Amino acid sequence: MVDSLIFYEKDGEPKEKTYKILFTGLDSAGKTSIILTLQREFSKIALIEPTRGAERRSFTLFGKKITEWDLGGQKSYLISYLKNPGKFFDGTEIVIYVIDILDASRTKESLEYLYELVDKFKELGIEPYINIFFHKYDPKLIQSVEKQIKSEILTLNKEIIKNLDYKKLQFFTTSIYNPYTIMNAMSKILLELFPKAELLRKTIDQFANKLKCEGLLITDNNSIILGSWFKDKESKKLLSGTIAYFLTLNDVFEDMVMDQREDQIVVRKMGKYFLFKPFVLETTKIPYYMLVLKSNDPMGLYFINKDFETFVKIFGKIIKS
Repeated sequence: MVDSLIFYEKDGEPKEKTYKILFTGLDSAGKTSIILTLQREFSKIALIEPTRGAERRSFTLFGKKITEWDLGGQKSYLISYLKNPGKFFDGTEIVIYVIDILDASRTKESLEYLYELVDKFKELGIEPYINIFFHKYDPKLIQSVEKQIKSEILTLNKEIIKNLDYKKLQFFTTSIYNPYTIMNAMSKILLELFPKAELLRKTIDQFANKLKCEGLLITDNNSIILGSWFKDKESKKLLSGTIAYFLTLNDVFEDMVMDQREDQIVVRKMGKYFLFKPFVLETTKIPYYMLVLKSNDPMGLYFINKDFETFVKIFGKIIKS
């Protein structure tokens, strides 16, 4: 787990550390599309142009400032990063290294750059968490070659572990056509920054049991899943397959000027009820989003009640502390 470090201004007042996440890999691997998926900017993905140099964006998670560095993967840029490692890599806590699993012709090149990258980390005396995204694991594209792709990923996994001999290493398969794979991966990675993630998980479990629901999932405005509870594999499949679409629908409603707007959305599908409910903490005014699944008692989904209000207060205290 990454420790929360404290820096100090010249006047002696403490300043909380900014956490640096590096998105890197070869050009066309899908780094920027991953970031746009988390931002729910799906319409921009088809219009993506090659990233020029380093593009940065900052956001806040649990009161911690996170800065994303999206590094362009064109050859000239890769060489520049390696020649100036202190400028681009220093201070990195988390690395998202993206490999296009559908482009086997560039796999060797991608691995060679990954190994060079880690060598530079060692020169700088840093040991960031490295997360390998085997990207473009697209459901429809791999149907006919799923066994082959899985075999190739397993081989790459073993090769990377063997050649890097690096302790802080994780692997994920991701696809923009299944946004949950990206949301889930980034959530697992970023929640390592939050010491009370386990307490939050238990609080969500308790609230889900009180609601007697089949599944419950909570995200923030950056599509980071802060916690979830699922009764079984079916409920997990249903909620994970729809959360990105509810978030996008909410974005549309937020952009509309409406005199009266419900503060929740209820949808009935396949005999089940989905409730999507935004809520804002009074202390921070930051929006969060809850998606609940129930198979009966649809009126019970409209839970503006003491249980919900109590949960929000506890949630707020955990987030703030």
